[in-house]
Amino acid sequence: MFDQSQIQEFKEAFTIMDQNRDGFIDKEDLRDTFAALGRINVKNEELEAMVREAPGAINFTVFLTMFGEKLKGTDPEETILHAFKVFDTEGKGFVKADVIKEKLMTQADRFSEEEVKQMFAAFPPDVCGNLDYRNLCYVITHGEEKD
Repeated sequence: MFDQSQIQEFKEAFTIMDQNRDGFIDKEDLRDTFAALGRINVKNEELEAMVREAPGAINFTVFLTMFGEKLKGTDPEETILHAFKVFDTEGKGFVKADVIKEKLMTQADRFSEEEVKQMFAAFPPDVCGNLDYRNLCYVITHGEEKD
C-alpha cells in the first residue's frame, strides 16, 4: 500500500501530531496530521466518521490503515488537471495564483485564508505569480513531486 519512505513520513507526522505522546491521536490530531501531509480542507464530519470507524483508540497502525483508505478517495489526476485547465486558456501548464486563490475562497468547498496560505507554502507560485498546476495535480494524486 505505501512504500517505506511514505510510511516513515506518516510516522513522523503522526508523532508530531501526538502532542501528549501517548501513542494515540484524536480528531484534532487527525486534522493536524492531514494538514501536515498536504490535505488541508478536511471537514469535521469526515474526521468524526474516521474516529467512529476506528476499532478503538487510533494508534499508528490504525491511523496508517485509515489514512490509506481516505487517500484512495482522491479524484484521478486527469480529473484534477481538467479542473485547472479551465483557467489555463493558453495551455501553458500554469495559472495565475491570484485567480486560483479567488476561486478557492469563493467557490464550492471554500478554502480559508489560512488554507490558501498553506497550499501556496507547499506549492509556491513562481516570480511571475504563476502556479504550476501539473506538478500540484501530480503531488495530490501520487504523493511526491516529479523530477
